[in-house]
Amino acid sequence: MDAMSAVKYAELGAFLRSRRERIRPGDVGLPAGPRRRVPGLRREEVAQLAGASVDYYNELERGAGSQPSEQMIAALARALRLSADERDYLYRLADRPVPVQGGAASHVHPGMLDLLGRMTSTPAQVITDLHVTLVQNPLAVALVGDQSGLRGPRASFVHRWFTEPDTRRLHPEADHESQSRAFVADLRAAAARRDAKDPDVGSMLRTLLAVSPEFATLWADHDVAFRRDDRKRIVHPTLGVIEVNCLNLFSEDGRQRLLWFTPAVGTDSAGLLELLAVVGTQEVVEPEVSPPTRTAGSPPRRRG
Repeated sequence: MDAMSAVKYAELGAFLRSRRERIRPGDVGLPAGPRRRVPGLRREEVAQLAGASVDYYNELERGAGSQPSEQMIAALARALRLSADERDYLYRLADRPVPVQGGAASHVHPGMLDLLGRMTSTPAQVITDLHVTLVQNPLAVALVGDQSGLRGPRASFVHRWFTEPDTRRLHPEADHESQSRAFVADLRAAAARRDAKDPDVGSMLRTLLAVSPEFATLWADHDVAFRRDDRKRIVHPTLGVIEVNCLNLFSEDGRQRLLWFTPAVGTDSAGLLELLAVVGTQEVVEPEVSPPTRTAGSPPRRRG
């Protein structure tokens, strides 16, 4: 049974079943339905929410199957609205290391997931302070692409912005310099709020300072400012340029933020955002080769 013992497999299945049975369908945005025999979620509903096959999830609840990956555990924790302690317990039952908060497998607070689930008419997503996308609603995927499945350094949009030129297609070229400045100022604010020895921040800064002259130039300016609200122009491959307001709700520790997009006043963005559900998901461009070791774009002009 892989690295897990039979006892842990059995406890894992029992724990998943107990958490599933306590959740009402309305808690996760699902209809109750007229023929529901039990008050909790069905197994197939949990599988759907976690992006797993029904057969695989059934095996887990039976205390069998293969050892779940760290990504699958994170997805199950979100689907079942686990608390931070419950999420950590689930990782330990699966014999997987509990991830450090702030990475791609970070635990999303159930309250943020609840708010995200209620935002059915506007693009919204939960990201970390290092701009790692944790979860998106369908309209956010349609607007900016599916960014929640990336791992490693590339999981951070800021890392991709300064190392992968294709990432910048999301914004008009005229906006690239202002976006770069805002990203660097926001990253400096996040780095200051975290522990000075935080490995994620340290690794990101070392990499970006080494490979991106643009980032190094901007970092030397010492600008610092959280992106609490913003106005952006987003380039959609089908709908063209959509101008939006970007609003943020921060968690208590500042490491996560619920980001949602609203149409900018005085533009035709309201109608364009309504069309997102029709045109569907846009693709995130993946590089054909390893990410470049130089920056995307040349260093911006320094202010005198």
